[in-house]
Amino acid sequence: MKLKRILKWSFFTIFVGLVTWFEFAYWTSTNDCGRNVFPGAERIKAIRYCEYGPPDVLKVQEIAKPVPKDNELLVRVRAASLNFIDSPLVSGQWALRLLAGLRKPKFTGFGRDFAGIVEAVGNNVTGFKPGDEVFGEKGGAVAEYVCVRQDRVALKPANVTFEQAGAVSHAGVTALQGLRTGKIHAGQKVLINGASGGVGTFALQIAKAFDTEVTAVCTTRNMEMARKLGADQVIDYTKEDFTNRPERYDLLFDNVSNHSVSERRRVLKPNGICVLAGIGSAGPNQGQMGRIFRGFGAAMWDKKFVRYTTTFNPADLKFLSDLMAESEITPFVEKTYPLSETAEALRYFNEGHARGKIVVTVP
Repeated sequence: MKLKRILKWSFFTIFVGLVTWFEFAYWTSTNDCGRNVFPGAERIKAIRYCEYGPPDVLKVQEIAKPVPKDNELLVRVRAASLNFIDSPLVSGQWALRLLAGLRKPKFTGFGRDFAGIVEAVGNNVTGFKPGDEVFGEKGGAVAEYVCVRQDRVALKPANVTFEQAGAVSHAGVTALQGLRTGKIHAGQKVLINGASGGVGTFALQIAKAFDTEVTAVCTTRNMEMARKLGADQVIDYTKEDFTNRPERYDLLFDNVSNHSVSERRRVLKPNGICVLAGIGSAGPNQGQMGRIFRGFGAAMWDKKFVRYTTTFNPADLKFLSDLMAESEITPFVEKTYPLSETAEALRYFNEGHARGKIVVTVP
């Protein structure tokens, strides 16, 4: 009886503590949107969202021009691209609010991948100088200027545009690290499920750069694009299910998670690996969530299934830069939008049918 009373009051105390914490965290969650730019400070335009909501919360605002620290570059942004994470951050999905701010976003900048021209460098920066054309990753990249650490950028090859280079960082690194997690090497047969989106178009080309035979899975309208990007074979998933075909693969890069564990295992060779890379650009649906969780569960006990988390690595960014310089990969940009139409760019991205990357250009 005493133990029961202790457990009851312990549960009550924990519950009250959690409710109190949530109320405090919710009502103290704020950002700097209400603050004025310091008088006399140089101003720039940037995309910000001060509240969670639909794409229309993205607004062009004036903020103070950033000043680089000793290990940073000041970059004049020419182009920035959208990624899968941008949509749930702006809409304020509750799982992300625990980190991004419960009531309002703590960080109000938008975007992360960019390309531009170095305008100034900090005292400790080596390897970069004003005038260099670079690309990389920094929160709040959809702006006229960003300050970014020198280990977060790489030199832009001369044979790619700013729009193309601005589409590379997160999607390209995600594809590269996923293929490496799957132990890709020359001579393999690789299948890319979901080969027409941002990550998929990079995975297709990177796999070809490793001298593999690549089969791309996409819709009818994207088949020609996949062939131009280097796919040896293309499967139209609206007409044929790749898991019912007789072919077997050394590596399945699954960027959609629209098949069961057993179906995916069936298309693998005895030593084949399925890399759980994503859930598709349209986001998860009700039936898909079960497959996603079962896939993650399989990765814990079945060596044929592996999952990974993308981590920024300057060496990987340099590797992608070299592949672009050698014309081994060419970022596929479907649409570009001016800075003033960033909300419209996100609205189109949210439809889930974007091919390659969507880029915002900065004048």
